[in-house]
Amino acid sequence: MSKIARATVDLGQFPDLVVIYLGMKAHSLKGLGVLIRQGPRIQAAVAAKPEGLLLHENFIFSLLPVHLGMRQYWRDLDALETWSRSLPHQGWWADFLSAEKGVSFWHETYQRNGGIEAVYLNQVGPLGLSAFAPVKPAEGPMFSARARLGAGVGGAP
Repeated sequence: MSKIARATVDLGQFPDLVVIYLGMKAHSLKGLGVLIRQGPRIQAAVAAKPEGLLLHENFIFSLLPVHLGMRQYWRDLDALETWSRSLPHQGWWADFLSAEKGVSFWHETYQRNGGIEAVYLNQVGPLGLSAFAPVKPAEGPMFSARARLGAGVGGAP
């Protein structure tokens, strides 16, 4: 009988690591069109290797309905926020928000040093954290990911 190789990781170099799961789900043919247009734009954005992005992975949650996902590992919340508030992300995000409906978007963010947050746009049915935790409007003090994570301006929780 062979021994199973068991391994783990040393995250000592990444004290402020942030992991974000993102998903887009088509609820109609128009929604499928949005996914088809956004996919290459997202791929080009991460292929440019933004500062602080350690790894980007794509996966498929389901084919019917089409539900695509991504997982990203960021050095810290500041790097993720800087990227999300600049071009090209800012441009394709604005396009997504103004697109015909028929597609939902969600993300869930996890910080190594504590804090979890999520946001769901046009979501049809519960998934992830929203499947068991109370859902509230993402407005006012709950509008930004940093606020939902409980992090202050300097990034400390």
